[in-house]
Amino acid sequence: MIEREFVKQKLKEFEIREYLEKNLKRVGYSTTKIKRSPLGDKVIIYASRPGLIIGRQGANIKTLTKALKNRFKLENPQIEIEEIKKIYEDAQIVAEEIANNLERYGPQRFKGIGHRVMTRVLETGSLGVEILISGKIPSSRSKTWRFYAGYLKKCGDIAVSYVKKAYATAELKTGTVGIIVKIMPSNIRLPYDIRLIGEPDEEVIEEVIEEKEVEKVEEEIKSVAEKQEEATKEEVEKITEKEEKKVVKKVAKPKKETKKKAEEKKPATKKKTASSSKKKKED
Repeated sequence: MIEREFVKQKLKEFEIREYLEKNLKRVGYSTTKIKRSPLGDKVIIYASRPGLIIGRQGANIKTLTKALKNRFKLENPQIEIEEIKKIYEDAQIVAEEIANNLERYGPQRFKGIGHRVMTRVLETGSLGVEILISGKIPSSRSKTWRFYAGYLKKCGDIAVSYVKKAYATAELKTGTVGIIVKIMPSNIRLPYDIRLIGEPDEEVIEEVIEEKEVEKVEEEIKSVAEKQEEATKEEVEKITEKEEKKVVKKVAKPKKETKKKAEEKKPATKKKTASSSKKKKED
């Protein structure tokens, strides 16, 4: 039956993902995709730190290809690694980071770890986050601590198919601690998110102008421009003539005044000479 073959393929993919999750720890592992082609099976691994997966001179990839070929009987497996640039939008990477921090710093600092990761997720633009840490933290009694911020859907189609979920475990001295992360990304279109589309623009009717009409219009524009230039020249000439006349009048006025003064001064000198001659005679 064809259906059984599909089920076998899906089971194989699930087993491969579990195997990679166990072996690829502290590498920023997210998910894997398997594509089948006539040349062989293509395994795409998504991770935040691809250099650690590759290893020195590709040693880690060689061991992975051998394991996938012998254990899962894949035909000519080809492994490709793609880097995830936006780390805090992937729920699996966030859960793994929390687990690594708990193992490194201990259970006493779980609140600081949870709040710091939550703020970083919101800084990327996500709508909402929820982090659940359950286990013997910080005391010997087991509790569930909830860190949440923003808006997060809990039910409906959006909560099932669009909200990202991930699980991780941290091995501590007190026991195993479970971590659940839920992230609502920013690219989700909610059903009540109504956006108004602008009114359609009116149809612009373009008039086709013939070449002759264009030539006529250009000639009219040239004639108008020439007339304007001639009018401006005439106005400038008139203004210059008026200014010249004003200057001539200003220059001519002081000459007349000098002649009058000269005429006034001459008789005064004659009178002085006559009075001086009379005095000489009397002497």
